[in-house]
Amino acid sequence: MTDGAAPMLTQAVFLVGGLGTRLKQLTQATPKPMIAVAGRPFLDTLIEEAARQGFTDILLLGGYLGEQMTARYDGKTVRGARVRVLVEPAPLGTGGALKFALPHLAPRFLLANGDTFFDINLRALAADVPAGGGVMALRGGVEGARYARVGFQDGLVRSFHAPGEHDHGPINGGIYALDRAIVARIADGPVSLEGAVFPELAREGLLRGQTFDGYFIDIGIPEDLERARAELPARLTRPALFLDRDGVLNVDKGYLYRREDFVWIEGARETVRLANDRGWLVFVVTNQAGVARGYYEERDIAILHTFLQQELAAAGAHIDAFEYCPHHPDGTRPGYDRVCDRRKPGPGMIRDLLKAWPVDTARSFLIGDMPHDIAAADAAGLRGHRFTGGSLLEMVKPLIG
Repeated sequence: MTDGAAPMLTQAVFLVGGLGTRLKQLTQATPKPMIAVAGRPFLDTLIEEAARQGFTDILLLGGYLGEQMTARYDGKTVRGARVRVLVEPAPLGTGGALKFALPHLAPRFLLANGDTFFDINLRALAADVPAGGGVMALRGGVEGARYARVGFQDGLVRSFHAPGEHDHGPINGGIYALDRAIVARIADGPVSLEGAVFPELAREGLLRGQTFDGYFIDIGIPEDLERARAELPARLTRPALFLDRDGVLNVDKGYLYRREDFVWIEGARETVRLANDRGWLVFVVTNQAGVARGYYEERDIAILHTFLQQELAAAGAHIDAFEYCPHHPDGTRPGYDRVCDRRKPGPGMIRDLLKAWPVDTARSFLIGDMPHDIAAADAAGLRGHRFTGGSLLEMVKPLIG
């Protein structure tokens, strides 16, 4: 981990206990976040979005029809993230639900409404949480009187305005990165975070804001629920940036597996952050013949990749998935000494990712530093670009557009 960086934030908490009264008969037998959108519960999408961005501890704070939440999600694993469900004993509001969950909260955590999809880089929001306060995701450019507005100046949320009171300024996007210490501000009984706690933090200068322009939809009214059903499937199919590792993300020192030997290529972290900010998926596909040759173990690869995610998190970035091939036909370790289609120039790693993720292949491409990287991309039907040194960011910027 980068010296002086805060620990990587890994918990995402979703508020999913509301009654959903504006959706009338749709929520009589189904919790609002579990209403079907794109053929599955809306909450499935929110959980997957958090998990792919490296949040491995997902906590659902349920209430109304909470037994359905528990049955579907509690104890499940989604893209490597563990999901837990807590059901409040009585309606407690957004603040009361958080206070009820206090024993289960990490020192810093992401908090999100369970009826809103806001397509943002969650790692950027979580990179710098102030002690005793939080950061709020803001969405500009939203018209109409449905949403409350936020007074925002010099990076701080200054004030809150009721729907219809102002027709300009950003809205609260319903996603926050918070310090657990704010729970001490929540009184007993039903409490609203938005009405009681956040205004207090704003008055004390402890509520930062970040503006994002990603796709935003709140399914709380019938018209927007139908819009989400029509629009969200296409929004979730994303272009992907495929990256070789050694020689592209880090200086290639030959059979690298120790974090102390890892040196970032110029502009590599910024490249991943750029792709994250633009809503692209980012994958690493790397040959790791050092396992087959007996130089290190597969667990060493996992440890190094965890280190990379920690370093990237400090920069507000993340890798969605790592794929590696430990095989080599000239290997010395039994079981690894074989030809494998996943070893580049074979396209297996890329094809596995294309099967597992909703990728817009027409816009996607791979960056590699060796001919076998480009050959693997060609075999998988992707564009391939050769990195020959210098700044990775300057190479990738015009390609992402």
